[in-house]
Amino acid sequence: MLNQKFDITKRCFEFGCLIVSTISKIPKTPAGYAIANQVIRSGTSVGANVVEAQDASSKKEFIRSMTIALKEARETIYWLSIINQTKLLSLAEIEACLNESKQIRSILGAIVTNSKKNS
Repeated sequence: MLNQKFDITKRCFEFGCLIVSTISKIPKTPAGYAIANQVIRSGTSVGANVVEAQDASSKKEFIRSMTIALKEARETIYWLSIINQTKLLSLAEIEACLNESKQIRSILGAIVTNSKKNS
């Protein structure tokens, strides 16, 4: 289980870095700034909450932090979809972020579900 926690922690860190580097390409317009700010906040928050969960003092706290990470992953997918739909960046430019955010959402969803079953 420890290796799985490390893997998701590392994966979320790398995802946060990918978000920052990809989103920095958004045009510097009022809408671009606003949406870039939102997606960077949610995208980097996923990993921050996973890290926080690793040091949880109880199962309940672990589940709470992982649930927040899951919500942030979902929010990131939303903002990436807005970016795609409004053509702030092309699908080709955000595809890696979108795919990874969906995979992380699935992994975190499974972690939360299994943790709740085992608590």
